[in-house]
Amino acid sequence: MRAAGGLVWRLVPTGGEVVLVHRPAYDDWAFPKGKAKAGETDEEAALREVEEETGLRCRLGAELPTTTYPVGGQLKSVRYWAMTVGPAPRGVAPLSLGRPVPEDRDEVDEAIWAPLSEARQRLTYPRDVVVLDALGQLIPIASPAL
Repeated sequence: MRAAGGLVWRLVPTGGEVVLVHRPAYDDWAFPKGKAKAGETDEEAALREVEEETGLRCRLGAELPTTTYPVGGQLKSVRYWAMTVGPAPRGVAPLSLGRPVPEDRDEVDEAIWAPLSEARQRLTYPRDVVVLDALGQLIPIASPAL
């Protein structure tokens, strides 16, 4: 099973933040991700899934580690990318953009910006912490918060 997602990040005066989503069906906190559709590249799937689960239109950055785990008797591989919210329109402060709002509240009922250290504690799965740590290596200004 092929899936893709993203770690949407930003720097704020207090350090780095990343978007986390809560899925009520699993009662977990994770990064936005989902299955790739037929004919869709992993990159396209990652951007689409992040937008669907957070309402944020993003740009792809560096690829992060892939996670693989069993789901329903088969292996699911999720490719992740670092992502940033698209550029702010002229005259709009960048930090006023990017309030994550899930499109489908049944699948994702909450999306938040979390400081990196809080994200590390809130993530449900250890495999996601590995991906978060890789992101921390890409944004060295924020690394001390991890």
